[in-house]
Amino acid sequence: MNHHQKEVIKAAITAVGAYVPDTVLTNQELENMVDTSDSWITSRTGIKERRILKEPGKATSFLAIQAAQNLIQKKQLDPLTIDLVMVATITPDVPVAATAAYVASQIGASNAFAYDLQAACSGFLYGMSTAAAYISSGRYNKVLLIGADMMSSIVDYTDRTTCIIFGDGAGAALFEPNTEGYGWEDEYFRSNGTDRDALRIKAGGSLHPTTQQTLDAGDHFIRQDGQTVYKYAVTEMAHVTETMLQRNSLTASDVSYLVPHQANKRIVDATAKRLEIHDDKVLMNIAYYGNTTAATLPLLLNDFENNFKKGDKLIFAAFGGGFTWGAAYLTWAY
Repeated sequence: MNHHQKEVIKAAITAVGAYVPDTVLTNQELENMVDTSDSWITSRTGIKERRILKEPGKATSFLAIQAAQNLIQKKQLDPLTIDLVMVATITPDVPVAATAAYVASQIGASNAFAYDLQAACSGFLYGMSTAAAYISSGRYNKVLLIGADMMSSIVDYTDRTTCIIFGDGAGAALFEPNTEGYGWEDEYFRSNGTDRDALRIKAGGSLHPTTQQTLDAGDHFIRQDGQTVYKYAVTEMAHVTETMLQRNSLTASDVSYLVPHQANKRIVDATAKRLEIHDDKVLMNIAYYGNTTAATLPLLLNDFENNFKKGDKLIFAAFGGGFTWGAAYLTWAY
């Protein structure tokens, strides 16, 4: 390399970690809570069980801290070397103080700054882009991104359309500079706010502040118009993923794995089918965790970490409330 050429720094994932709570909520248990059935839930969503954080006084930060500590332990990482901690979440511990700041302090990352990122189910994917940009700028060397959601805290367990879908969990990924040519390659992100009412919590923000009426009406729980979300997600997730492949001259056979947000098995299947990506390349764990919102992608990375080889081409895709959606292309670095 001569001195005129600048070394290309890519942002690579160098470690992953995860945590899910011990309590399992099965479809059979949900049958006793709402008018539903195991076969209905399985055929519509692909979900068999989900994890719930039950202990009083424990919140999203607890999940995030456990996932971060799992990564730190596996990587033998000194927390003092972490420059930035980001937590993607829609269930922050409290409305104002950033959950990430507390998480960073609790894991001993006292040299880091920290903040939360909110893009619903696309939160971790958008966070990956942010982490990658920070790393490739050369400004920071270690960025810890955590996706964590305690969905049980915002789910109405009398609403059979949503309570069957969501679970609690957290996952983490460490981003560092890579000069071998592996890491973040490309991204294509979109958003559209016109249908924001189709997937949202109505009250508790500045539009509908908390009142006795909003509490009585159940307006602090997550609600969704399933049909609208499903149709939009199937179309758009496939579209952005297709764009990602075309833009990088990749065919389905070039892709090592599709890493899709775990919202619904049918959405993932539809995306894979349209791209003609074979089932054994499509990562899925929704049967065990349900939709953990910002935690689905890192939970996949952690569960399938041993499958990945250096240079593997991973395609990520997500769709979430907002609407927010997108796809990304990353080459595995270890």
